[in-house]
Amino acid sequence: MADAPLPQGWALQQIRDVSGDQEAVALDPDRSAKWVALAGVHEMVRPEIVLGFHGLCLAKPADDDDWYMGSLYDDGSIDCWAAFDDLYEALRGL
Repeated sequence: MADAPLPQGWALQQIRDVSGDQEAVALDPDRSAKWVALAGVHEMVRPEIVLGFHGLCLAKPADDDDWYMGSLYDDGSIDCWAAFDDLYEALRGL
C-alpha cells in the first residue's frame, strides 16, 4: 500500500535489505492486534505502523516504542508473540 506509514528515518528498501525479505511491504495499520505470549491473550492498542513479511509482521503501537513481531492472518488481524525495543533487531529477528 503506497500510503501506509513507514518508520521515521526508514525507507522501504532499507527495511527489505535489513530483513532479507525483498517483498516486505508497509501495510495499512487499521487492524486489530493481540499479545498472545505468556499467559492469556490481551488486546493491544491499534498499531500506527505495520510492516508485512509474508505470514509475519512487525507492528508498532502508537503509545509504545517497542516493535511487536507476530503472525499476520488472512483477515488482517495480528497475533504478537515477541517484542523488540529496536527496529533493526526486530528486522534481523524475522
